Amino acid sequence: MKNSIILFISFLIPANIFAQQKGLDQRIDEAFQPISDIASKYVFYPLGDYPFVIYLLVGSAAFFTIYFVFPNVRYLWTAINVVRGKYDKLEKTDSNDGEVSHFQALATAVSGTVGNGNIAGVALAIALGGPGATFWMIVCGLLGMSTKFVECTLGVHFRDVDDNGVVYGGPMYYISKGLKSKGFKTLGTVAASLFAIFCIGGSFGGGNAAQSNTATLAIKQLLGLESTSAGAIIGLIMAGIVGLIIIGGIKRIASVTERVVPFMALLYVLACIYILAINFSFIDDAVTLIINEAFNPTAMGVGGIIGVLMIGFQRAAFSNEAGAGSASIAHSAVKTKYSASEGLVALLEPFIDTVVICTMTALVIIIFNFGGYFEYGGNGLGEIYIDGVAFEGPEITQRAFAEFIPYSSLFLTIAIVLFAVSTMISWSYYGLQSWKFLFGRGKVADLTYKVLFLIFVVIGAAASMNSIWAFSDAMIFAMVFPNMIGLYFLFPIVKEQLKKYLKAINK
Repeated sequence: MKNSIILFISFLIPANIFAQQKGLDQRIDEAFQPISDIASKYVFYPLGDYPFVIYLLVGSAAFFTIYFVFPNVRYLWTAINVVRGKYDKLEKTDSNDGEVSHFQALATAVSGTVGNGNIAGVALAIALGGPGATFWMIVCGLLGMSTKFVECTLGVHFRDVDDNGVVYGGPMYYISKGLKSKGFKTLGTVAASLFAIFCIGGSFGGGNAAQSNTATLAIKQLLGLESTSAGAIIGLIMAGIVGLIIIGGIKRIASVTERVVPFMALLYVLACIYILAINFSFIDDAVTLIINEAFNPTAMGVGGIIGVLMIGFQRAAFSNEAGAGSASIAHSAVKTKYSASEGLVALLEPFIDTVVICTMTALVIIIFNFGGYFEYGGNGLGEIYIDGVAFEGPEITQRAFAEFIPYSSLFLTIAIVLFAVSTMISWSYYGLQSWKFLFGRGKVADLTYKVLFLIFVVIGAAASMNSIWAFSDAMIFAMVFPNMIGLYFLFPIVKEQLKKYLKAINK
């Protein structure tokens, strides 16, 4: 497999890539940058001064929150009960449709969201938009709970189950099947195909390259690696590890994530709680600063309140993926006969990911900077300077943790790598499902996708953070457009399914 990866890369990159004047990492970055620029140009097409896709995402989340009368608040405890198995006997099916439990589906989906968006993404948001970006991230997370509920309910409702009991679900299925049932077959086919294409791109970008990029930055920072080929080498190692895991499919992914995700998330949260506990007297100051900066931002070049709002929403949406539809692919594999039950479970993801973990990370960084270490806004590209040294992404979070926990760089690097790997294996499942939707469910199609996926592990590790995250953002947010077509046509079905499930559990 490793030899295949190297051979493929050799066709993509000029033969002089190994020339001494430019390192391997730089050459890969230069080859990838034009792709990133084109993707960003079209996906983030502006409406006024800001991208239309952000308005679409926020407006849709607000609409679903109001239409379903704040399901993010009303059904939070019900969702917890579903996850802990209170209604499992009620939900059993005679056909045994589904492959994983509610908890396993949640763990798989959370592993695709709780990751380096919480570490590198939050740091990037604060570096660019200042503390105020945290407030808007929280707002986006709360609203995103409603969107997740809608799309994951539809994911289960319209899923396919083959003769072997293997589940195929997600936006490509509820868009195509749902719109066909409404008399819009052609629109459904086109929109579903577009979603599948963008989801594959998202699996290569945000679910893969951005993760390997973040992990590589953390490893290089920890070990002090300055080799011009260090990124590519680290990427090859990670590609080998991920390649061994993704062969097993959703059941293998679920078995890994249900053990790894809670453990690594707990360790990270405990470390954040410890830092916040020893700095308890500063928390109220940090919260006050977050609120003030949300409405009166002072970060250089943020562009006022709308600018910091957009930064906060963009990073939160990237982290929790509400509106992108990706998580519904994992949730579709759940064992249940009530589609709304899994929609309620999905409510928990943005809450865990953004409201809890992202906020903790932000508070740690903000309290750290009460020491006046860096200027919010940095160079406008996500880099800040501490004592004349440039820091970006996970390096900012590492520096903040190191201030309060001795030798925490090792711990955080391990956490970042674990987050990255778990996110990559979850997103490999999302991308593979989309690939099969377009190219069939044969072994050749399966292997082709996995080889391409592993190649992007290497590209992400070698390329610059700026180009990788720009491409990743573009691919994740591109999924919003076709997904919203499905949600706006089909949300009344969700209301029907919710009534059906609530009636069943309240008998």
